[in-house]
Amino acid sequence: MVTTARHLTANQRKTFEDDGHLVVRGLFGPDEVRLLKETFMQMHADGPVPGFFEPKSADEAGGDPLKMYPRIMHPHRFNDVARRYLLDPRLEAILTDLFGEEPLAAQTMLYFKPAGARGQALHQDNFYLKVEPGTCIAAWVPLDPTDEENGCLNVVPGTHKMDLFCPEEADMSESFTRDYVAPPPGLEAVPVRMQPGDVLFFNGTLVHGSGPNVSKDRFRRSFICHYIGRSAERMSTWYRPILTFAGEEVTLDANAGGGPCGTEATGPH
Repeated sequence: MVTTARHLTANQRKTFEDDGHLVVRGLFGPDEVRLLKETFMQMHADGPVPGFFEPKSADEAGGDPLKMYPRIMHPHRFNDVARRYLLDPRLEAILTDLFGEEPLAAQTMLYFKPAGARGQALHQDNFYLKVEPGTCIAAWVPLDPTDEENGCLNVVPGTHKMDLFCPEEADMSESFTRDYVAPPPGLEAVPVRMQPGDVLFFNGTLVHGSGPNVSKDRFRRSFICHYIGRSAERMSTWYRPILTFAGEEVTLDANAGGGPCGTEATGPH
């Protein structure tokens, strides 16, 4: 059964304002999760989509599971299921409450994160999206149960009220991206355990990341969407075209730089 959330409660809005993140449980039903999972596994079976998804064979991967199962960037640009869920009215309703204005859609990603895969070092999304004024909000949808063993998302509550930090060099044995933001003094990363179909909404300045998947045989697949408020005036060109929830394109001024959330390292690790 599909759970419909037309509006957030006052307590939910306060949680997001206080902590920078909010989990809405069971927003998507089991059949919807199954469809998303099957859609993305079929993409992997179908092979590369140049510029968006370029998996390597086992021989080419050299033992790195993330080369065999790299993240898919912007699948909504070439897949109808991904586009439909990016523009889902249930997400629109919640995002309208969180932004306090009309939300616009900027990005989708799919992370496979198979067993043995490295995680992604703590970072802030708006360091890459470069939304001004304001920030972005992510909607993070697990397609598998997520916990510390398979590398669930970790968040640092309170950092959403701070500025963007200058990243340090990440530990490349633990992270497939090279940027790392250390938790400020007095704050620490906490795990967010979730079930398939839950949705984690979080502020673009919130420091977050994940550890490696140390399970023997579990994926930690997640579908991630990024949104901005209608009052935003500028952002990185990498995220265009920007869409309304009716699917119409919106033009914003460009901020120089930016790119995918987390700069991937090249070469051996």
